[in-house]
Formats: sequence, C-alpha cells, structure tokens
Amino acid sequence: MKHRNSIYKFILKKVYLLIGFFCLLSIASFAQDQKLSDSLIKIYKTGDYEQENELEILQTIAESETDTEKLLTYSLQLIVAAKTADSAIYEFSGYLQKGNAYQLKGDLTKALESYFDAAKLASKTNLKDEKSSINISIADVYSIMGDSDTSVKYYRIALKLMDKDSDSINLASAQLNLGDEFYKQKELDSALVYFSESGKIFKAINYELGEAYNLGNVGLVYAEKGENIKAEENLNSAVETLEEFEAYSAICEYLNAMSKIYEDRNEKDKALEYANKSLQLAEKYGLKEQVSDSYQKLSSIYEKQGDIKKSFSFYKTHIIYRDSVNSIKTFQQRANERTEHEVDQKQVEVDLLSQQQKIQKIIGVVIGIVLLLICFLAYTLFKRNKFMRKTNEIIAFEKQRSEDLLKNILPEETALELKENGSVKAKKFESVSVLFTDFKGFTKYSESLTPEKLVESIDFYFSKFDEIMGKHGLEKIKTVGDSYMCAGGLPFPSDNHPLKTCLAAIDIVQFVTKTKNDSSHELAKFDIRVGINTGPVVSGIVGTKKFSYDIWGDTVNVASRMESSGEIGKVNISETTYQLLTKYHEFEFIPRGAIEAKGKGKINMYFVTIGNQKQSIYA
Repeated sequence: MKHRNSIYKFILKKVYLLIGFFCLLSIASFAQDQKLSDSLIKIYKTGDYEQENELEILQTIAESETDTEKLLTYSLQLIVAAKTADSAIYEFSGYLQKGNAYQLKGDLTKALESYFDAAKLASKTNLKDEKSSINISIADVYSIMGDSDTSVKYYRIALKLMDKDSDSINLASAQLNLGDEFYKQKELDSALVYFSESGKIFKAINYELGEAYNLGNVGLVYAEKGENIKAEENLNSAVETLEEFEAYSAICEYLNAMSKIYEDRNEKDKALEYANKSLQLAEKYGLKEQVSDSYQKLSSIYEKQGDIKKSFSFYKTHIIYRDSVNSIKTFQQRANERTEHEVDQKQVEVDLLSQQQKIQKIIGVVIGIVLLLICFLAYTLFKRNKFMRKTNEIIAFEKQRSEDLLKNILPEETALELKENGSVKAKKFESVSVLFTDFKGFTKYSESLTPEKLVESIDFYFSKFDEIMGKHGLEKIKTVGDSYMCAGGLPFPSDNHPLKTCLAAIDIVQFVTKTKNDSSHELAKFDIRVGINTGPVVSGIVGTKKFSYDIWGDTVNVASRMESSGEIGKVNISETTYQLLTKYHEFEFIPRGAIEAKGKGKINMYFVTIGNQKQSIYA
C-alpha cells in the first residue's frame, strides 16, 4: 500500500527528513537547479569555455534543467558529444537524462527506451554503479505503470548489483520497494523477506523513521496473512514511533488500511475497531481529510452490516467534512442539503441495482469493442510516434555532426556567421602573417610510392602540422597537393602573430627533420622549405556548394615566393616580417640580401632560427 500524498505532506512538515517509505524516491532522482542551468546555457551558446569542458557543461545543464523540452534537447546534445568523444560515462548520463525528461513528460514508453539504452551501455562498458542505478529507474517506471512482475524483476537485478559499499539508504529503499511490489501481488512471504532485510539496515544505521515505516508494512502483511496478533504488535510499534515524529496522517492511513482488510474478511468488529481508532486520532489532531476518510469507512462497514441508518449518518458526516475543509460552520447547512440528496440517490441506486447489472453487461460488451478500436488506434499512433522519434534523433545527431564538420572546415566565427546569415562578408585584415610549406622533390618521390602509401604519408605530416597550428593558435587555410598554407592574426586580430607564426614554422622544420632522421619511421621521408610574409589580406568564402575559406592579396603572393626562394630545412622570411620580429629575443637572423623573387623583383630576405633562450619541443 502506497500513500504518496500523506507522506509528501509529512516531508514538508519535517523539512525533508522523511524519504517516503511506501513509495521511496528513485535512486536516479532529478537534482534540478534552473539558475545553474540558465547560466551554463549562456556559456555553452557563446562558446566561452575550454573544449575539454564541453561534456561536463552539457551534463550539468541536463541534470539541472527543469524545462522538459530543454532537458530533452541538451540530453540529446550530450549523447552526440559523448559519442564523438568516445566517453561511455557521459553517454550513459545523456541517455539517463533523456529518460528522465520523458518520465517528467509522462511518456513512460520513451522513458523506458532511453533507460534501456543506458543499461545496455553500462553493461557493455562495465559501469558497475550505473548498472545498479539504471535498473532501479527501470523498476520504478514499471511500478508506475502497474506492471509489478516486471518491476520486481528489475528491483532484483539492482539489488544483485549492489554490494557492501553501496549507500545504505538506497539499498534499504530498493529492498522496501521490492517488498511492497510483492505485497501488491499478495506474495506475502516474499514481501516479509525483503521487509526484514530493509528493516535490518534501517536498524543498523539507527534510522528510526525508516524502522517505523518498515514495521508498518510488516504489520500490513501479517494482517493479510490473518496473523492478527503479530500485525497489531508491528502496527502499534510503528504508530508509537510515528507519533514521536508527528506523522499522524500516516498513522490514520495505517489504521484505515487495517480496517479495510478486516472489512473485506467480514470481521466487522475488528474493522470498526481500527476505523474508530483512526477517527479518534484524526479528530484529536484536527486532520479533516482523515476524519472524512474514517467516517466514510465507518459508513461502508455499517452498510455491509445492514445498519442503513448508521451508515447514512456516518456518510452524511463524511460529506460535511469533505466539503468543509476551510470552515465547517459556514458550509454545514449547504452540506446537509447536498448530503440528503446524495443519500436519496444512494437509496435509488440500491433499488435499481438489479437493473443496472443487466445494463452493465451490455455496456461491458460495448466497452470491449471500443477498447479494441482504441488499442488498434493506439498501436498505429505508437508506431508513428516511434518512427518520428527515431527520425528526430537522427536529425539531431546529423545536425550536430554537420555543425562540428563546419567548424573543422571554417574558422568558428566564420562558421557562425554562415549559419546565421547564409553567407559571409569579405573582411580585410591590416596585418596577417602568412606561412607556406612545400616538400622538395615531392612529385618525383611520389612516383615510387603506391597511392595508398602516398596519401598515408601526406596525412601523417599534415596531421602533425595541424597539431602545431593548434598549439600556436594559428588558422589553417588550405592544402594544395604537398603545399600547406596557414595564417596568424585572423579571424581575430592580434599583436604577436608574427612571433607565433615563426615559432610554428620552426616547429614544422624541426619535426620534418626529426622524422627524416628517424630510422624506425616507415612512411615517406621528405625535405621541406618554409616561407613567411606579413602584411594586409582579404578573407572570405568562395563557392556556393563546396565552399572554401581563403585569403587573398599581395601578402599571400610574397609569402609563396618566400617559400620557393628558400632553402631546405630553413625558414625564409621577408623584410616586413623581419622588422616585426626584431623586438623578440627568441630568434637569430641570417641576412640573405636582396634576392630575385619570381614576378616580384628583388626582395630582402632572412633565414630565422631559434635562439638559445627558447628550445622547441622537437629540438
């Protein structure tokens, strides 16, 4: 027997000291904090966070969000991001929060689907604690749905997964819930076994309130078994403790439940005894709802005894209390009139009972036909909703993948502008450092390689170049064949881009040199030239289908000439870049004088190397 409302009111009265032992809280409870969620959503949307914190931010948003639609959205984003990062624990959290969202929406079927996805992941990746908690969540949903057999199955799985290190309250709660499911199924011996286990835990941790509700449940089982002495002993013990915590409404519910059990067995004296005890306690503490329930119970008992006069009298008082929660005296006359009418209607119902039974048979047949039609319609809608759910999940996943791909192709600022406006305006940057690389003799060398080895080799070098760009905060522009192009100072202007670009160039040269000298390296080994020039450029996107981010201007052309006019294993820079680098002590410069550059005439060039003050990671 579960009394959610009465226990919830008692929780409020005791400032959440009571968990509610007739229907204990789920282990996977929702720890919601809307202010925290709102603040994190702002951070997430602006992108003002380190990339490695993305999963934690999404998880915290999902755990804190109170709006079910937003909770569903961010749990889906968490799943997608976790899959991309190959993080099982965050992916599990995403499926759990997705199930919580559907449970809050009342869609128990979809909640179960999400919980099962989480359970499958927890089992596959051997997440021990998560396997236990998700099985309790599944059991709770089946209990809500009224499927006690399945609920029992999953409570047992959860308990089997728990060990001595598990939280005592959670363990005892799961056992008490399982015992309650057995009680509902009338499997009383099994219910007693689990009530006994939960009672031992509550006693071991000296949780008096838990012990009291455990005793009350045991008392109900003994009453159902007909062992009245044991039932009364347990109920009396429970009532004594509950009185200390002022849980009078729960006590009244216990007594009325006992009265109902004896009423069903036609033990009218016992039924009257417990109903009267409940009534006396409710009247003593002014519990008007419980007073009303007790009078209704007494009315029912006397009606079955054939004492219609007393039954009507108690029923009338029940109506008075039911309708006079705020003020009995003000509404008493109105309640008397309404009661008389209800009493008359009740007598008419008794007289017409025989005729109603015949009508009910006809109605039952009609209802059966209607239910069949409803079931068919519900099945059709279920299939359609399932298809739509799968479609929406695929769309959400692909959308996330598309956004990630777009950010890989374009600078983040440019990608956001393209998403919002559908186009990107060209932008001029007054000072940008452009870097070009080229492998010497690549065309000739590639003729001796298979296409697979060639692509694998280029990917090896360019992947490392990408890593170096990330290290120094540069923007990769494009690759053309064996040529790699990047820039510093865009899309966000900075003062130190010549420094960062030059450091990146030296890292590239040292990496390629180290790879060439590595006897264990099995891929192609190349020599490389690197050139840098600094000046104004214009950036933008070209194309309408396979669009590309690129930069233009004489600065780009001169940078290309710096590379082609350079030498193997050296970084060749222009006069402009040299002037900007002289203020840094990291570098040493070798003047080359004015050298003829194709299409540009003579240009002052310099070789640059790292000084003793700073050593590269590849040195």
